[in-house]
Amino acid sequence: MKHFIDIGDFSYLDLRKILKQATKIKNNKNILLLKNKSLGLIFEKESTRTRLSFSIGMQNLGGKVIQLEPTQIGYGTRESEVDILKTLSQYLDILMIRNDNHNQLKSLASKNILPIINGLSNFSHPCQILSDIFTIEEKMGSIHKKNIAWLGDYNNVLVSLIQAAEIFKFKLNILTHKSLTKKHVKYFKNKKLKYTNFFYDINKGMEKADCVMTDVWVSMGEKKSKLKKRILSKFQVNKQVMKMAKKNAIFMHCLPAHRNQEVTNEVIDGVQSVVWQQAQNRMYVQQSIINYLLKNVKK
Repeated sequence: MKHFIDIGDFSYLDLRKILKQATKIKNNKNILLLKNKSLGLIFEKESTRTRLSFSIGMQNLGGKVIQLEPTQIGYGTRESEVDILKTLSQYLDILMIRNDNHNQLKSLASKNILPIINGLSNFSHPCQILSDIFTIEEKMGSIHKKNIAWLGDYNNVLVSLIQAAEIFKFKLNILTHKSLTKKHVKYFKNKKLKYTNFFYDINKGMEKADCVMTDVWVSMGEKKSKLKKRILSKFQVNKQVMKMAKKNAIFMHCLPAHRNQEVTNEVIDGVQSVVWQQAQNRMYVQQSIINYLLKNVKK
């Protein structure tokens, strides 16, 4: 049984299979790959795009989907998570969880009760980044050897992007404040990353960028910090910053966006922005992830 917890858990070939199938699904939306299959959704954190893309995506491929409110099913309170999972496995084929406890996700996946997808945790956001790669390749061809510039916070989305850079072999320049890189040392200690570099000077980090990416400065569930906003203010993606990238560079944001904070209206609504295509593509890649995982369930 396979799970989709982190991009780093997969080989290049496996991720390519998922992306290839996502293209087929997008080009032929009438394929009922998931007919008679059931997906459960557990959201312990807010969600718009993840909720919609999984729900509509599952239904469009002939499957059924049910959202399970943690408080209503007594998740981790009335019953243990493992007992809940064993019960769900009698009704569902696959489960997506969005929570704030990555270790819990890994622990539940290790039980191999039913396939589990990480819909975002405090550590990573693999569905987002794999679909971002899908979008980049739609717009610019193979991501191999492309230059990606990330501006802003060191967060869960960036962790998945770093993992992807090592697998797909694209150059990742991280432009952030030095004080925020402590997480990097914690998460990737003893790992030699060949394709990731840090820059505290925007001019150097933006050089030859094919794609410029950012995210909110204060993540979901994180306490608001005036200091964090102040030290990240110089990493705002604006018209001047985009001019430092290649002429045909694209702008990406996983959303939701805090407009005129991490990105200006001029950029997110501009001709270089692909954020809405990026949001739509979440569905096709996640449909492919579900199909891939279900194919690897031994009956």
